[in-house]
Amino acid sequence: MPHILYGSLASPPTRAVIMTAEELGIKFELKACNLIEGEQFTPEFLRMNPSHTVPTLDDDGFYLFESGAIMTYLVNKYGKDDSLYPKDIKKRATVDQLLNFSTQSFTTCLYVAVS
Repeated sequence: MPHILYGSLASPPTRAVIMTAEELGIKFELKACNLIEGEQFTPEFLRMNPSHTVPTLDDDGFYLFESGAIMTYLVNKYGKDDSLYPKDIKKRATVDQLLNFSTQSFTTCLYVAVS
């Protein structure tokens, strides 16, 4: 069964997951979630992701949300080496720092711009 990524191309976190999957050579089906229409609030979506956010990954019935968690999961599961997510604790901490920075900074800017 292919990976299914629920998201919106207007969402920077969704695009980050797509780029990670492409870098790893992972094939997935992108299911567009129309946030303006409120598709993230449907009972079906809330069963996968009670936080009603995108992106959300369905890996054969294993549901995961939050772009940083999805990206590290994909790299840990499918990465051929540790070039994207190093095993060295200090290098990995730097990657984690940047993952958290981008999530907080860019998403906050997006919400402020839309408000």
